Amino acid sequence: MALSVIGAGMGRTGTMSLKVALEMLGFAPCCHLSTIVQTPSLWSVWGDIIDGKSRDWDSVFGTFKAAVDAPAWFYYRELAAFYPDAKIILTVRDASKWFESTQETVMSDAMGEMLKNAPPPLYKIVHSTALRSAGDKMHERDHVIGWFERHNAEVTHVIPRERLLVYEVAQGWAPLCQFLNVPVPKEPFPRVNERAQITAMVSARSAAGDPASDLKHLQSYDPSRTA
Repeated sequence: MALSVIGAGMGRTGTMSLKVALEMLGFAPCCHLSTIVQTPSLWSVWGDIIDGKSRDWDSVFGTFKAAVDAPAWFYYRELAAFYPDAKIILTVRDASKWFESTQETVMSDAMGEMLKNAPPPLYKIVHSTALRSAGDKMHERDHVIGWFERHNAEVTHVIPRERLLVYEVAQGWAPLCQFLNVPVPKEPFPRVNERAQITAMVSARSAAGDPASDLKHLQSYDPSRTA
């Protein structure tokens, strides 16, 4: 199975809502960072890709019709070349709101404490291909927003216009369905309150006070809960 849709948008741009929407449109399953967190069998294969030992994209995406969020956005150029028939979706949002969201969720110190106890292969994936790859400067507003804006500009420059949709999930079904040439569903567009879910996950971890359960909390994230 080849990828039909590749998400080039960085995390915290509505990628979970897009994942759920794509699956409702028939592009299922759709890979998201949460999918990888919950699938240990993929960790070592992704480790080889990160280390440059492999570029066997079918080994990590062979069962998926779509991929959004990390690690897909990090490797969007290579994936776009490897899957030439796939359409590319760049999810975007206001840069200041995006930064604030990252600081309250995936780039927060609380999330960092939880990830310290993640298995090394998973730790490598999150810190090499997701937003925490910003490293020591992940809390520096100008640096992180500049990174975000440069990435978005690069995608629009690299990907041919006819193959790319620049998309805000607040736009709902119409532009997405038109781009993918599929009918608009009768169901409402999914609105996943990802910030609330991540905050609840971190709070549950803190309340438990048991670092040994950190992986369990990371894997508890349930994208099927929409709001």
